[in-house]
Amino acid sequence: MSSSALLAYDLVRTYGTRRVLDGVSLTASPGHRIGLIGENGAGKSTLLRLLAGAEEPETGTVVRPEDLGYLHQEMPFDADATIADVLDDALRSSHADVAALESPSSMTLEEYGVVLERAQLHDAWDADRRAELVLDGLGLGALAHDRPLGSLSGGQRGRLALAAVLIRRPAALLLDEPTNHLDDAAAAFLEAQLRDLPGAVVLASHDRAFLDAVCTDLIDLDPSVDGPTRFGGNYTGYQAFRLAERDRWQRRFEEEQEQLDELRRAVAVTAHQVAPGRERRDSEKMGYGHTAGRVQQQISRRVRNAGRRLDDLTRTQVRKPPAPLRFNATALASASADGVLVAARSLTVPGRLSVDRLDVLAGDRLLVTGPNGAGKSTLLAVLAGRLASTGTVERRGGLTVGLLTQDTVFPDPDRTVAAVYDQTVGPDRAASVPLRSLGLIAPRDVARPVGELSVGQRRRLALALLIADPPELLLLDEPTNHLSPTLADELEDALGPGPGAIVVASHDRWLRSRWPGQELRL
Repeated sequence: MSSSALLAYDLVRTYGTRRVLDGVSLTASPGHRIGLIGENGAGKSTLLRLLAGAEEPETGTVVRPEDLGYLHQEMPFDADATIADVLDDALRSSHADVAALESPSSMTLEEYGVVLERAQLHDAWDADRRAELVLDGLGLGALAHDRPLGSLSGGQRGRLALAAVLIRRPAALLLDEPTNHLDDAAAAFLEAQLRDLPGAVVLASHDRAFLDAVCTDLIDLDPSVDGPTRFGGNYTGYQAFRLAERDRWQRRFEEEQEQLDELRRAVAVTAHQVAPGRERRDSEKMGYGHTAGRVQQQISRRVRNAGRRLDDLTRTQVRKPPAPLRFNATALASASADGVLVAARSLTVPGRLSVDRLDVLAGDRLLVTGPNGAGKSTLLAVLAGRLASTGTVERRGGLTVGLLTQDTVFPDPDRTVAAVYDQTVGPDRAASVPLRSLGLIAPRDVARPVGELSVGQRRRLALALLIADPPELLLLDEPTNHLSPTLADELEDALGPGPGAIVVASHDRWLRSRWPGQELRL
């Protein structure tokens, strides 16, 4: 149905002095599921709000179907509203259409056709069964329908909001990070539901497994050689495409730099030939009076032409592509390549953790998995020496250990990002591994006080400190949280040849499915 397509033309949106979206266009036709990817701040949520009509662009237009579903961060219900109230609201349109079709005498034939088409699109006759199926699939089936929303956890309210839009089956659907708060089973259920929708879907997500399973198209809002990139295919296909595009960007950058060097030399040499007071060669002195003016004009013209080409290319040259994320291993060049770094026996933290035996060897790659509450973060804290436990933990003498926690707090909130980085890694390391080169902190945030950073930005700074000066034992708790899919890919690539031993606790399905090392399931 063409009326169900979602269209955006040349959208521009600015906050303060920062232009978040600059001429973005999008066409989402029925049956297409478009994934928006990119760094935090790239404009994914902004674009969704513009598509939904929750905000207006400075310039550009949006054409949206009347039946548009948008997954809000907060549901438009009071805390004393019940789950039944949410379900009634989600089912109201389907119930009304079925009732109207069962009493068609009040409608014209044209009106009947419109209602019938809408009911078929929304599968209205199956709405009640679908509601129970969706609640079960998202882990909400055991909740009493008379339970007030104020008694639900944040994760439960988020899953109920998602359930409401899935029950409605709108003609077009907008989702912002829909797999937040979902376990593996619920995420797989959501993927199947979205693949079954006949309408258009536009979603923003950091979940690479979800993007791969659902999307027919991807739009990468991160900077590239030609601006935002649209790719027809899933995330696996986009990975190969992105690497090829980065190689093309690198080659174009290198070719342009060679041209710039040649033009600078040409301008300098040719300009020297017409410089005032330059001594003429013997070959120039003969017939000088006859040809000198013409020769000088030709040389001057070449100088002007080369100068114009140099100015044009300098103005339009592509910027250098960002270097992929890599650990700086200089500090560990002399570290022992073998032996046990940590030996743990009979570890117990009452109510949180129980591990009989664990040895972490130099060079190990260990993935710690398990459901929420299984003790993944607790184990990392014990290995780092930040949490007491019963049993024994023996560390090799002089062992350096670094821990990336899920919630990072810096002691002096007034210090700038740059000052924290320089002070922590030292001036020499900060000079050899500039913070900007890591791609973890946006240039506009380098001079901000760390107390003004979001949780995600603080974690990215903490990760930057560990990457620039890696320890012999690196402990990472959900390291891909708050990273764009591209940056998460780069981090995983860096973990393989990275220095020292690495222990990662993660629920990231994409990372877990591709982990090359050992796994400890709690």
